[in-house]
Amino acid sequence: MLPACGEKRPQADAGRPAIVRDLGRRPYEPVWRAMQAFTDARTEDSADELWLVEHEPVFTLGQAGKPEHVLMPGDIPVLHVDRGGQVTYHGPGQIVAYPLLDLKRLKIGVRDYVCRIEQAIIDTLDEWNIGAARKDGAPGVYVGGAKIASLGIRVRRGCTFHGLAFNIEGGSTAAFARINPCGYAGLQVVALSDLGGPSSLDAVKPVLLEQLGRQFGLAWRHEAAPPA
Repeated sequence: MLPACGEKRPQADAGRPAIVRDLGRRPYEPVWRAMQAFTDARTEDSADELWLVEHEPVFTLGQAGKPEHVLMPGDIPVLHVDRGGQVTYHGPGQIVAYPLLDLKRLKIGVRDYVCRIEQAIIDTLDEWNIGAARKDGAPGVYVGGAKIASLGIRVRRGCTFHGLAFNIEGGSTAAFARINPCGYAGLQVVALSDLGGPSSLDAVKPVLLEQLGRQFGLAWRHEAAPPA
């Protein structure tokens, strides 16, 4: 049985097998197109996957995204994409995780899915004694009112793509000053290293994977990333 929203899942002896692929550092659009293709091609027997990536700098506008929330893009490209939400930034120093999950098979709904991702990030931050919380009506994870992780998802035929962006290294947040993050003027953004946590993505990834596995009852198996 999956945990209720807001609960930390106890360590299970075994879970449903799922694949992790660490893509390294890549531009946004090819990974986005690969997620779409994976989701369109999967069947009810396809294994769930999780892709980890560090993107080249990009601003993305969700389906209902308003261009006026992009204030000063400068040399950073702006892409309109097919996820929910407004505008956000992806770039170096940030863990971006794309859960490619079959929600029908997991027997959870979209709202619960979002809640479980948020809880996994909250529990990851707890590893470094950082208290974090969700905020009603504003998906993501916050520390003292500043946003440390953003969510933007898409569900097609009951299967998820897009996902979460978790600010790790302090320099990863500077570009947020060029936008109204998630459509909120003046929203403060913070990174894990600003709060006394590690600045290394590799130090955080195993903890985040463990917590996502707990929340969704998945046992990760690492496999090679597809070629760029």
